[in-house]
Amino acid sequence: MKDSLVLLSRVSAHPDSRCWFLAWNPAGTLLASCGGDRRIRIWATEGDSWVCKSVLSEGHQRTVRKVAWSPCGNYLASASFDATTCIWKKNQDDFECVTTLEGHENEVKSVAWAPSGNLLATCSRDKSVWVWEVDEEDEYECVSVLNSHTQDVKHVVWHPSQELLASASYDDTVKLYREEEDDWVCCATLEGHESTVWSLAFDPSGQRLASCSDDRTVRIWRQYLPGNEQGLVCSGSAPSWKCVCTLSGFHSRAIYDIAWCQLTGALATACGDDAIRVFEEDPSSDPQQPTFSLTAHLRQAHSQDVNCVAWNPKERGLLASCSDDGEVAFWKYQQPEGL
Repeated sequence: MKDSLVLLSRVSAHPDSRCWFLAWNPAGTLLASCGGDRRIRIWATEGDSWVCKSVLSEGHQRTVRKVAWSPCGNYLASASFDATTCIWKKNQDDFECVTTLEGHENEVKSVAWAPSGNLLATCSRDKSVWVWEVDEEDEYECVSVLNSHTQDVKHVVWHPSQELLASASYDDTVKLYREEEDDWVCCATLEGHESTVWSLAFDPSGQRLASCSDDRTVRIWRQYLPGNEQGLVCSGSAPSWKCVCTLSGFHSRAIYDIAWCQLTGALATACGDDAIRVFEEDPSSDPQQPTFSLTAHLRQAHSQDVNCVAWNPKERGLLASCSDDGEVAFWKYQQPEGL
């Protein structure tokens, strides 16, 4: 299985620091990395090499935990332990911090753009999720503060085509939110994990959500609409979500990140055991009870914890990873035949 994940390149992205997170721009031409050195670096290819094109160092006073590109690719948002979120505007090869969003009481753990680009979500150690509205003048206004979690909120992610938001928390749950009558409400709580939920990823259709946890499992949740053939009870017009698959026994430590490839449907995980794993769904399995097979397992992908995995949105099989070792690695994943 090792041969199905081949190392293309490795760069020292954040020397003497942790590299926490990676985000590809929508065109798949740039990769943003962020780390404990308070910096964001922008990577692009020159020939066969990945090189640093920009260093964004003026925005934050503490660790930068997550970064996210706007759907148009012209803006980059960064979430920091200094309790702020910076919005960077791209001008050719330069980036300028045009807005700093404040309001969270302490560390901002994650940031995500809605598919329309008109909404931004942030979450924090202060247990809250904030939804921000972006107007045509690029002004940001907080339109909702959601206090549904009882602990530190680790991650936020939007549905790929709808204004449906998901969050993962130290309280072992996943929450889903949508707008109802001009306010945002928690419309579902997904329970089942036995420890911190670190990250989330929707599948390409948005009908399923993958979660990964400190309990060393991955769970696949499926959406059921009112009147579904399976007879799953829904509350009013809100869909219900049910865990249809649990991947256990594959990881020996906490799973810090999960990425669902929008091109191939492959699932990649980043683990505290220094490994990267890729899973593929069995095409003949029952959609109500899907089965996934481990198709790649690279044991020493990094020399320390792997914090993030990110599939390129345009190039099939191109996967980036980053680690506590400060490095970013680029991999080529070969799908097994027959999938």
